[in-house]
Amino acid sequence: MPSFLMCPPDFYQIEYEINPWMNRRRPAETAAAMRQWLALHDLLTTKLGATVELLSPVKGLPDLVFTANAGLVAGEKFIRSHFRFPQRQREVPQFEAWFKKRAYRIFAVPEEAFFEGEGDALPLGKRFFAGYRMRSDIQSHWKVAEILGCEVLSLELVDPRFYHLDTCFCPLTDRAALYFPPAFDDYGRKVIAASIPEAIPVVPEEALRFACNAIVIGNEVVLHAGCEATNRELRRRGLKVHELDLSEFHRAGGSAKCLVLRLS
Repeated sequence: MPSFLMCPPDFYQIEYEINPWMNRRRPAETAAAMRQWLALHDLLTTKLGATVELLSPVKGLPDLVFTANAGLVAGEKFIRSHFRFPQRQREVPQFEAWFKKRAYRIFAVPEEAFFEGEGDALPLGKRFFAGYRMRSDIQSHWKVAEILGCEVLSLELVDPRFYHLDTCFCPLTDRAALYFPPAFDDYGRKVIAASIPEAIPVVPEEALRFACNAIVIGNEVVLHAGCEATNRELRRRGLKVHELDLSEFHRAGGSAKCLVLRLS
């Protein structure tokens, strides 16, 4: 079974605005966010059998809860993120210290290139699909491919609401993925169509409910509640869907997938 890194939302709040979802006039409800996070943690560990490692929350780093952006893990390798915004750059020492303590080999992309980890790089089969423009730079993909020794297909993101790849693209199997077509440029949509035999479009209203920001463990999918069309399509394909309300994290532009970094 897989293992994930999570960070409790003790200090999660909307303290700045670095994407269209964030609005300091609409603060998160701390108690509700904790209940939703605990429900996700419980689902992963108790019902789905996953192992969850914890990163200690740090006051002043409200987005540390979104561990998917820490970097990218492949075996004993950890490619740490280089965040575009200064507000999140302060998270890097916390993530790097956690992985160093556990004897991971630490890698970095070139200093002139931004890279925001698993938020913008997702495996499907033997390849990685990687998003760029909003947060990560395409130059970082070349280094990721070199470090991992695999093919990386770059996809340009064009809608600021879908600023990370994991907000609009979700691998399901080696042949299938959910995606929201308008989040990508024409070329990116062609790459997806040519590379993924079963590319499943998500309807706009559910894309905006972060239907693509799901966690997949074998044939089990953790999906934000209320994405009925996506839920039906997944079940039609033989997948078991677990719905959770993660709306407090939508205030910062994230949902289930943003809250976990896959370790194995």
